[in-house]
This record gives sequence, structure tokens and C-alpha cells, in this order.
Amino acid sequence: MDTTARGAHGRSGRYVRQRAGHRAFVPTPLPPEPPLRLDGELRVLLSRADRALGRLDGSVTTLPNPDLFVFMYVRKEAVLSSQIEGTQSSLQDLLAAEASLFDSVAVPRDVDEVVNYVHAMNYGLKRLPELPVSARLMREIHERLMRGVRGRRLLPGELRQSQNWIGPGGSGITDAVFVPPPPERVAEVLGALEIFLHSKDDLPLLVKIGLAHAQFETIHPFLDGNGRLGRLLITFLLAERGVLEKPVLYLSHYLKRYRQEYYERLQAIRDVGDWEGWLTFFLHGVALVSNEATETARRVLLLREQNRTDITAGLGRAAANGHRVLESLFDRPIISVGMAQKLTGTGFAAANQLVARMTEMGILREITGNARNRRFSYEPYVRLFTDEPEDRP
Repeated sequence: MDTTARGAHGRSGRYVRQRAGHRAFVPTPLPPEPPLRLDGELRVLLSRADRALGRLDGSVTTLPNPDLFVFMYVRKEAVLSSQIEGTQSSLQDLLAAEASLFDSVAVPRDVDEVVNYVHAMNYGLKRLPELPVSARLMREIHERLMRGVRGRRLLPGELRQSQNWIGPGGSGITDAVFVPPPPERVAEVLGALEIFLHSKDDLPLLVKIGLAHAQFETIHPFLDGNGRLGRLLITFLLAERGVLEKPVLYLSHYLKRYRQEYYERLQAIRDVGDWEGWLTFFLHGVALVSNEATETARRVLLLREQNRTDITAGLGRAAANGHRVLESLFDRPIISVGMAQKLTGTGFAAANQLVARMTEMGILREITGNARNRRFSYEPYVRLFTDEPEDRP
């Protein structure tokens, strides 16, 4: 029979000794008791994060086509969130894969995981108007996240029926850093999280989302993919509550950069009930990433106007076709001469010359090194989504 381990902190849950000898953590339903202390630094951080989100929402809606900005931000998030889990594929790899640039030999072995992340994110965002954030939606997203990639044998879309654990590679359950709830408790504690998400309370929304993310990671309801899905939930909850008109807040850049502190803050919740310390870290991240995305939106506008000016001044009678190609690059930032030919309705020679001129101007960069079947990247634009963020606020 299970016995409760001594020394556990009841504010966040308890460690329960299992028959096999290990201790599994069973979280207490949210919100925390005693209640959160939302004063002092936390109140300042909450205000700062709220303001940063408001600025981000305003800046994105001023873009000529906000959906194209979202297109790239979703892909940036997919790459970074997957890299936290050990993939090596870059944003350029993802864009190239989507443009069918690779042959069967050259495809990076883990790029399919990043492509799946994009599909899972887009699927979840489309489902939100008809299905709120819930255990059912989590299962549907998880199935798409894990389809056909590493972990596909680990029950995609199904809650785990066996014990998992977190620790260094090769570690066993007895020396794990953390053991989530036993499988027979997963449906129960995940159901309690769903109730919390849709309950009426006085908690500020960002605080509620921060609590929910940490609780999901503690439950670890699937055998694989919990980190990626937990980060997706932050975006889905913001979109569901209408905080942002477009889904452009993604914390993976921040969590990847401060990965060790991220793990330590989550563990401190379980060990000593330090919800406030976690929320301090989380709200720092919301403010930082919001400000970074706002700055990226500003730089996108500046880049577009600069490139339009350069094309008008430098391409003469071909400027109109140059503008058509430029606008298409915000949708798909990798192009071939054949694609440019279709966009402009010109002959191959004229399209080839146009691409060459835009390459000379620094707008495009050839990325295959081939003499034939070349592809060109809108390098200045892609670079806006790969620059490192500023330090923490």
C-alpha cells in the first residue's frame, strides 16, 4: 500500500512512496493554499508583463499582414521548443524542409519533429474556437506532435499507463531527479487542472497561466512530448482568453536560454511549495519575450520599407516584379527561379535575372551551392527571427 513520504511540502503536493520503492509526486489541485502572495516584486513584474503584452499586441496589428509575421514566429517557436528536447535542426532547416529543398539523404534526421510541432500548433489554434483548452484537446495535439517521430511508439495522444521519470540520460527511477504521479492518478490530477483552467476566480490571467504550465509539467501526463506540449499550452491559453489578437508570444527562447533555472524553479514548487519564485521567473520571461517580439515587428516594418526602396531605385522597369517577389518572401522566405517566374508571369531568363539582381542587392542569398535547382533565402528576414534576445529585464 502507498505511504506518504515524510518531509513533503503540502502546499504543492506530496511525495508518495510506491511499492517498487521510489517516491512519486502527487500534486495538490490549484490554486495553491495558502494563497499566493501577489505583492511587492511579483506585483511589479505582473504589471510589467501586462504592459509588454499590450505593446506586442498593438505592434503586430500595425503590420501590413500580421499572419505572415505569425507564420515565422510559429516556426521560430517550433525550432526552439524542439531544441530544448535535444533536436539540432535550425530554422533554416525547417524552412528548407517545408520548401522541399532536401533530398531523401540530406534531410536532417530530427527535422520531422519540428515540422510536427508546427502542425500541432496550427491544429490546436484552429480547434480553440470549438474546443477549449482541455484534456481532450491536449490529447489531440499530442497525437499530432508525436506522429511518426521519436516517441511514436509511446502512445501518441494517450495518457500514460506506466510510470515515467525525469533525470540524466541512462538514469533509473530510483535515482531520478523527479518522478511524476503514478499512472493510476494521471487522469484525476489532469482533470483537476482542467477544472482550474475554467473555474471563476480572481487570479490575474498571466498568474493562472503560469500556474497551469508548471502543474502540467509536474503531472507529465504523456510518456513523451510533455515539455513541448506544456509550452504550447501557454500560447493556447493566451489565445483562448483573447489576450493577443495573434498568437505571437512564445517562451521557448527564454526557457532555452535559462534552462537550468527553469528546471530548478519547477522543482522548487514540488519540494518547498515555492510558487512565488516560479511566477517571478515566468513573468520575467513574459515581459522579455513580449518586448523582443515587439522589437522584431518593428524591424520587420523597417526591413520591408528599406527593401521596397532599394527595389524601386535599383530594378528600374523590373521593380514591379521585384515587389511581387518581395511580398511573397514574407510568406515563404525560400524561393527558386521557377517560383519567381510563376509569381511574375515572365520568362525564365527574366526571372533568373531578377533573382540575380535581388541577390546582388543582398535581399536574397543562394543556399544550395548547386549549379542547378538552386534555392534562395530571404536572409535578412530570416535573420530577424534567429537573433539572440537581450538579457533579462
